[in-house]
Amino acid sequence: MTPITPITGTSTKALEGVRVLDMTHVQSGPSATQLLAWLGADVVKLEAPTGDITRKQLRDLPDVDSLYFTMLNCNKRSITLNTKTERGKEILTELIRRSDVMVENFGPGAVDRMGFTWDRIQEINPRIVYASIKGFGDGPYTNFKAYEVVAQAMGGSMSTTGFEDGPPLATGAQIGDSGTGVHAVAGILAALYQRENTGRGQRVNVAMQHAVLNLCRVKLRDQQRLTHGPLAEYPNDDFGVEVPRSGNASGGGQPGWAVKCAPGGPNDYVYVIVQPVGWKPITELIGRPELADDPDWATPEARLPQLTKMFQLIEEWSATLPKWEVLEKLNAHNIPCGPILSTKEIIEDESLVANEMVVSVPHPERGEFVTVGSPLKLSDSPVDVTSSPLLGEHNEEVYIGELGLGDEELRLLKSNGVI
Repeated sequence: MTPITPITGTSTKALEGVRVLDMTHVQSGPSATQLLAWLGADVVKLEAPTGDITRKQLRDLPDVDSLYFTMLNCNKRSITLNTKTERGKEILTELIRRSDVMVENFGPGAVDRMGFTWDRIQEINPRIVYASIKGFGDGPYTNFKAYEVVAQAMGGSMSTTGFEDGPPLATGAQIGDSGTGVHAVAGILAALYQRENTGRGQRVNVAMQHAVLNLCRVKLRDQQRLTHGPLAEYPNDDFGVEVPRSGNASGGGQPGWAVKCAPGGPNDYVYVIVQPVGWKPITELIGRPELADDPDWATPEARLPQLTKMFQLIEEWSATLPKWEVLEKLNAHNIPCGPILSTKEIIEDESLVANEMVVSVPHPERGEFVTVGSPLKLSDSPVDVTSSPLLGEHNEEVYIGELGLGDEELRLLKSNGVI
């Protein structure tokens, strides 16, 4: 394979020399390929001449790539190609031949209908790792259209999120899209590692429903525990044949809840976990030291049947103080807790900026935007987040500089609608 020049910096990156043909769009696929780019891969985003649909979705500025697109496509190069044309198919064949990884999240069978089945792709490049992100695995749901919340609905998340007297709820975390993207990255990296031993590439298939289910495994644990009786760690009074929605309960071995703080705004809450060792200092903080030795409250077993009352007692104290003061007092006694941070607080959090998890990135058209940095911190593979590419920004660089096409052919490809 032709050596790849790193896009940014001079440090050796973990995936330097790995070329990724990125045929993804919207969120699940781009989130995966962006992580690969942050790890040092040369990610070439192949777009239709009209571009990824998210370039124009949810725009905050007219005629500028949306934040939806820019925040999912940093550190990539962009080329355009109409893969429905014969010349487009020839160029795609050459791109596949020169790539280590190919990632797509089209509807089921879409790439096959282009003429690029897995068998054909293997013929072109036996070493390629071909990763597909779909909504569902093989079966009755295969051809269902999948979106973020559809995956949450069918993966176990929504039925177990919310309060027992309310409807199922979606989580604000994009576990269906970006959560699946992280799973795809794990599969791709494993396949690249195995290739070192076998010399062969392989298929990597990840379904959004499956990824959400993997993230909901504790609820499947509790479904099986439920057959042996009520779940004492849950605050619910009644249990049927399925795991109920249990509000903000941790559902784990250590009970937790979000308690209100002053002045009572929508995010004036602190999440508190009550460990056995933390009960005595909590009773002192809330002004009820007698509960530390009260047999009705002194042990975890005694407190389990009255979790709601326990957190009400804590909330009577916390509601009189700002959340940062509650946090300070609880942490002074090593009590696990965390403030509910709003999106505004997160984007302004100095520690997240210092950890390069909230980063400002210059953009050639919008000026500057704030995005989420890489959560993967490798000591020998630092990440420098760079702007998402403009549509077709790297056509000349890839088609002329790397595939060897001439200037005149590139002009004809554009005029004929191939790029």
